[in-house]
Amino acid sequence: MTQRIDAHQHFWQFDPQRDSWITDEMATLKRDFLPQDLFPLLKQNNVDGCVAVQADPSEQETLFLLELAGRHEQIKGVVGWVDLCSPRVADRLQFFRQFSKLSGFRHIVQSEPDDRFLLRTDFCRGIQALSEAGFTYDILIYPRQLPAALELVAQFPRHKFVIDHMAKPPIRTGEREPWSRQMRQLAQSPHVYCKISGLLTEANWRQWKPQDFVPYLDVVFEAFGADRVMVGSDWPVCLLAGSYQDTQSIIQNYTQQLSSDQRDAIFGLNAIDFYGLTVPYDEPAAHK
Repeated sequence: MTQRIDAHQHFWQFDPQRDSWITDEMATLKRDFLPQDLFPLLKQNNVDGCVAVQADPSEQETLFLLELAGRHEQIKGVVGWVDLCSPRVADRLQFFRQFSKLSGFRHIVQSEPDDRFLLRTDFCRGIQALSEAGFTYDILIYPRQLPAALELVAQFPRHKFVIDHMAKPPIRTGEREPWSRQMRQLAQSPHVYCKISGLLTEANWRQWKPQDFVPYLDVVFEAFGADRVMVGSDWPVCLLAGSYQDTQSIIQNYTQQLSSDQRDAIFGLNAIDFYGLTVPYDEPAAHK
């Protein structure tokens, strides 16, 4: 059976000063979230492993996640943080290459005031260093930053990119343009994947319904196809608007008309391929 992978979740030991992005409106998240909290949810939902993604822009965060990954086989990969704008980025990446579960890196670009941050000369030098070191890059942006993302992926046609949270479409208001058009443009680049994650928190936290997500999922599946999308829970952030089960059932219901091969790709194989995860392989049973 194909391994099922949660391609996007977080761990943290809550620190009010460091984690100031967690506002009073998000009080549910003001506590520790660690492997012992997540693993029962994975088991209940028949998910075999996960990719832990950075939430704090520090190398300490990266090492924290790698330490957890070293102790827990369910954590199949880590997306960490490194200062991609540093002139020493290549040296730091050389240091991080010793960690077999480190798959790639991310910067919280959505918080940058410059909508064209992705195109800064020093940042692009960092992406070049990632390419040379063999690491992937997660693009975390708002829709207004999609034009810069389009230019970035065109500059690096051989680098592996994935769009986190479908670039956070305005589900709450029901708007689709220019997000839809720009996502279709991004999908024309075969080296760009898309994560179906973070949907609940882009909708109305208390009044969403599964149908709210369908127009946005339609765009992503039509544009990227079943071979370049992967499913992530965005746990524990998803708890602001729903349960872990909600994050899974929305996509399971949406994809029920697809073939079993397509569903295997969406729920596991694409993440394994993109991040280069090492997972057990079960030989198919011999025909009798």
